[in-house]
Amino acid sequence: MTNFKSLGLDASLLKAVERLGFETPTEVQSKVIPILLNDKTDLVGLAQTGTGKTAAFGLPMLQHIDLETRKIQGLILSPTRELCLQITNEIGQYGSEIKKLNIVAVYGGANISEQAKKIKRGSHIVVATPGRLKDMIRRKLVDIGSIKFCVLDEADEMLNMGFYEDIKSILNYTPKTKSSWLFSATMPPEVHTIAKKFMTAPVEITVGTKNAGTKNVDHQYFIVSGRERYTALRAVLGMNPNIFGCVFCRTKIETQKVAEKLIQDGHKAAAIHGDLSQNQRDSVMQSFRKKKIQLLIATDVAARGIDVEDITHVINYQLPDEIETYTHRSGRTGRAGKLGTSIIFVTKSDKRKIKLIENKLQIKLTELEMPSAQEILKNKTQHWIQQIKNTPIKSDLQPYLAIVHKEFEDFDKEIFIDLIFSKEFRNYDINPKTSSFDLGKKSEKYSDKKINAPHEKDRFFINVGSRDQYEWTTLKDFVRSYLKLSTDDVFQVEVMKNFSFFSTHKKYRDLVLKSFENLNLDNRKISVELTKKGKTFFPKKKKKKSNYGSKSKKRFK
Repeated sequence: MTNFKSLGLDASLLKAVERLGFETPTEVQSKVIPILLNDKTDLVGLAQTGTGKTAAFGLPMLQHIDLETRKIQGLILSPTRELCLQITNEIGQYGSEIKKLNIVAVYGGANISEQAKKIKRGSHIVVATPGRLKDMIRRKLVDIGSIKFCVLDEADEMLNMGFYEDIKSILNYTPKTKSSWLFSATMPPEVHTIAKKFMTAPVEITVGTKNAGTKNVDHQYFIVSGRERYTALRAVLGMNPNIFGCVFCRTKIETQKVAEKLIQDGHKAAAIHGDLSQNQRDSVMQSFRKKKIQLLIATDVAARGIDVEDITHVINYQLPDEIETYTHRSGRTGRAGKLGTSIIFVTKSDKRKIKLIENKLQIKLTELEMPSAQEILKNKTQHWIQQIKNTPIKSDLQPYLAIVHKEFEDFDKEIFIDLIFSKEFRNYDINPKTSSFDLGKKSEKYSDKKINAPHEKDRFFINVGSRDQYEWTTLKDFVRSYLKLSTDDVFQVEVMKNFSFFSTHKKYRDLVLKSFENLNLDNRKISVELTKKGKTFFPKKKKKKSNYGSKSKKRFK
């Protein structure tokens, strides 16, 4: 059996790897590390996220570093701040036994002067997002003209995010003599273009099948109508009460709405999308990592580079435009040898796309029937029973438990259990005639019917947004508390960069308009206006061409 020592790593790296608890290299590490240690070569590594790619390029780079020079020798480009920091942390751990090693993370949303100072003090490796690095090169704050190694990590994601021109510009500042290592989960034409233009006869290492889905993921789909998506999501959650997962939506507005509905239905959920500030995104992700949040509702852009352990499910609320994007979504689960589940909600008209995904990614998607209301309730009941059985008895509650015992000492045990169970499930529709999977807790705080009826609500514009450090939950709380309304009286909160929208019931129109007439915050006049016909106005975006159709077949060769 292959071990790290047999790969040719130095003693200091072996010591760090051992301390981290790694015994056996992954497939991509076994294939890539010997090549990068022994040969000066360009390399293209195709492997799914979560297969150990960072160590595959990080360990050889560390072994090649000359600690006697202060110049940057290694450059690693990653698509997001999140991944940038993650790579920096991992390589720092691998190099923990190397004295004087200096690694600097360069990314947007942080003080550029501080990052420049760290580099100037002497940096052996720079891990950067393309946008921030390009800016620093333009300002002459960083010199990458002497690097020996350049890594493009998650290359397909970087290109999907529109970083092609930035990457080209950055690579033009690097020496032609460097070794270029490109790592990607998929190999779309854009990645081929980068490899052809900036690499010389690269060695190609493929782990698994090119553009294939993760082996440890069970791919499933449900056929639902557009209106049934949330009900279907609620049903899936009902059958998987211990779920720890990501729900992917196509738009930030949809992301917001789904997250709000889930919260109102009692789930620990949070949204992450492009309108959140970096601090807000960091806060959400920290809560998700610590499992204070059970469900992360995300757009593809916001979720790029997220690497969180033990994700059990990925739910595709809508199908993505690109098949490669589905690979990235489903690759969030089924990591480190653990099994995961990827679920797609697909309409009848889009069912043909399932076959295209299967063919392209060489996977099998299983069509499942939505569980009945009775199945969901039975599953919830079993979960509730286990929760009760596994609840530890707190010793400091003994005085109060004595009161409870005395109050119920004459109660029949069966009646007592019936009462507790009935109270727990009092808001569930347990009518045997309940059709299909339309079962879920009837929230006392949220009603789709009430909210979606145009004649019963007013839509308001307010001149604050994400630049003012608001996201939908904080803005909702602000409006609700300022107007002294209850949680369900303010809904459909949508936060943009410079402005936002919220809805209230029609009866509160005068209250809203009058209350905000003379409000000033931080010497700024807060303006609230009634929108026309309750509509929300957003600039029209160009529709992204899907690669599912016949016109894009070239992408799937």
